[in-house]
Formats: sequence, C-alpha cells, structure tokens
Amino acid sequence: MTTENLLHVRTEIARACKDAGRDPASVTLIAVSKTFPAEDIVPVIEAGQRVFGENRVQEAKGKWPALIEKYPGIELHLIGPLQSNKAKEAVALFDAIHSVDRTSLCEALSKEIDKAGKAPTLFVQINTGAEPQKAGVLPQDADAFIKACSVTYGLTISGLMCIPPVEEAPGPHFALTAKIAQRNGLKLLSMGMSSDFADAIALGATHVRVGSAIFGARPPFKGSET
Repeated sequence: MTTENLLHVRTEIARACKDAGRDPASVTLIAVSKTFPAEDIVPVIEAGQRVFGENRVQEAKGKWPALIEKYPGIELHLIGPLQSNKAKEAVALFDAIHSVDRTSLCEALSKEIDKAGKAPTLFVQINTGAEPQKAGVLPQDADAFIKACSVTYGLTISGLMCIPPVEEAPGPHFALTAKIAQRNGLKLLSMGMSSDFADAIALGATHVRVGSAIFGARPPFKGSET
C-alpha cells in the first residue's frame, strides 16, 4: 500500500508542477519516515525513493545507519527541532538540516562542521505565524539572522523552511517564506506537507515533506527526546 501511496504522491507532485509551469525535477520529495520502523520504510526505498525526513536525531540513529549501508544513495534530512548538544550527531548522520533557528545552534553547528569537514545543506526555519509553541525565527528577524549565520558563524545557508499554522490557509505563509528567501538570495524552499504540497509547489517549494500521504497514520513516538 505504501508503494501505491508513493506513486500517487509523485503523480500529484508532477500535476502540481505542470499547473505551476515548473519542471517536476525542480521539486524534491522528502518522504517523512519519523516514528515508522525500518520494516515500513524498506518498501518505499525499494520503490525508488531515496530522500527521507526524520524529526529526531536519536530515532534516526537507531534505524538509518543499517538502511544507508544496505541501500546506496539515501539522503537523510532532519526536519524537526535540533538540540545544540546533538549537533555533532546531526552533522554526522544527516545530509540536510531544516531547523536552524537560533544563535546557540549556529555556534554548535559551526564547530561540528569544522571538526567533521562535512557540511549538511542548511535551512533556516521561519516561524511565519509567530506561534509561541513553535520553533523558528520570526519573519521580521529573518534577514539579520540569515546574515549572522554567514558573517558571524561561517555557515552556508541554502534555503528556508516553514510550517504554517494548522488553522490558517498555508498560501500566505508560503508566499512570505519565498519572499524572504528571494531577497536573501536563497534558492531552496522547504514548504508543504501531505495536505498542502500542491499549494507550496505553486509558490516555489523546492522540497516538500510528505509523511502520512505515503506511510499512512503515524504510530506514536516511543521515547523521551523532544
């Protein structure tokens, strides 16, 4: 069933790209495998999917190294909040980090990237709805923060990520994120999930994060890491 779901999502991405006058190759599908065990992920890998998203460093460490060893070409993205004390593990395991959002994390990432000699693709998370319970840089602070990432911490920021408020139409949040990216010369936009990725593609998303539409209902996370 997950392989049929994957095919359906790919078809919908292609349709959204056609409607937006975009090349489907310009949009990367991130299959969000957080909380799903390896046995649920394998059929999706064997159907050709190679880019996956996880929310937690510890959970990813428990299931992905063996899968990466078995299946070449896996690209792993951290899409959830990152604790500064897990920066070393994140840099070692992930090819991209979507949740850069504070100076303490920038400092930790800079140090670990220098040590490892390996630099994941970095996205700054924008809290477009100014939601107090949600991570991310406020839109009015984004330009200064993006500049500080580069000038103060020596980080290369490639794009922006946002998660619109669930009770609001996502389009204005995607448009705001795209506007901030454009004025800062950033090419990548991590926007859109299972319910709204077509809207995100219409507004310039280069990466869409799709979980339940591929894997189905998400099992509860069993663990203590936030």
